[in-house]
Amino acid sequence: MPTPVIIDCDPGHDDVFAIWLAAANPEIDLRAITSVAGNGRIEHTTLNARIACTVAGIHGVPIARGAAEPLAQELEPAEWIHGANALGGPELPEPTVPLDERDAVQLIRDVLTESDRPVVVIATGPLTNIAHVVQRHPEVLAKIDRVVWMGGSTGRGNVSAYAEFNAWTDPESIQVVLDSGVAFTMVGLNISHQALITPQVRARVRAAGNRTGSFGYELLEFFCSTYNTFEGMPDGPLHDPITVAMVIDPAVATTVETRMDVELKGTETRGATCVDLLNITKRPKNATVALDLDVERFWSLIEAAVRALD
Repeated sequence: MPTPVIIDCDPGHDDVFAIWLAAANPEIDLRAITSVAGNGRIEHTTLNARIACTVAGIHGVPIARGAAEPLAQELEPAEWIHGANALGGPELPEPTVPLDERDAVQLIRDVLTESDRPVVVIATGPLTNIAHVVQRHPEVLAKIDRVVWMGGSTGRGNVSAYAEFNAWTDPESIQVVLDSGVAFTMVGLNISHQALITPQVRARVRAAGNRTGSFGYELLEFFCSTYNTFEGMPDGPLHDPITVAMVIDPAVATTVETRMDVELKGTETRGATCVDLLNITKRPKNATVALDLDVERFWSLIEAAVRALD
C-alpha cells in the first residue's frame, strides 16, 4: 500500500525533482504540497511548486502557500544558487495547477486529520511550516509517522563554515520540531553531496524525451553552473529527492539512530546541526541520520520518475 506523504518545500531546483519523484512513484500517495520561504521568497516558491506540477502533468494534489519568514530572523533567499526567482534556467510556463484556498498549516492539519493512516511529512526546505503545525495544532502530531527533512550536516556547511542553508535559515524551527517528540530523520549535506549531477546523469534525464525531461535538464544545467561558480562543483548535488527516495526504498541509504541538536546562539556556528555519532554527550537519541547513498539506486529512481511523467 502506498505511503501517504505531504511534501513541504521551497522550490528550488532540487525540490522540483523531489515533487516529481513523489508524484510519479507508485510507492508514494502524495496527499499535499506546501510551500515555504527559503531558496526563494514565498511568492516564488509557491509559484514554482505549481509550475513543477504543471510541467509534469501532476493534477489533483492540493498546493498551499506557507510561511513567508523564518521564526526568528529575516529571510535571506539562496539567490546565488537558485536565481532571483528560485528556479533559474528554463523559461517558466504559466501554471495551470491551482493554488488551494487554505494556507499551508491548515492544509497540513486537514490532511493529517482526514488520513486513516499516519502520514510521512517530507520537508525539503526550512522547517518553519512544520514548527507552526507543532505550535498551533499539537492534537494532530500523533498522525505524523515521521518527518524526513533535507537539511543540516554531520560535518561541513554550505552557507557558513558549519551550517547548511535550510538549517541556517530557521534553526529555531528545528528546535521546535525536535522538542515535539515526532520521529525525525535528517538527510544532510554529508549524504546529499554523494548525489552528484554528472554529465551522464543530466543526459539520462534529457533522454526521457518528454517535457519533464527537457525542463529537468535545463534546471540541472543551471544548478550545476551556479554550484560551479560559487562552490567549485561542476557537478552539483541533488539534495532534496533523497528524502523521497528513502521513503520509497529505505535501502537507498544507510542510517544511524543518534543524538542531534541545533546551535541557536553561536557567533560562528548558528544553524549548525550537532550530530553526536560517537555518543560523546550520552544524551538520549532523538533522530535518524542518513549516512551513505546507493548512488545508482537513487538515480534510477529519478530517471524512472521523469520518464513516467508528461
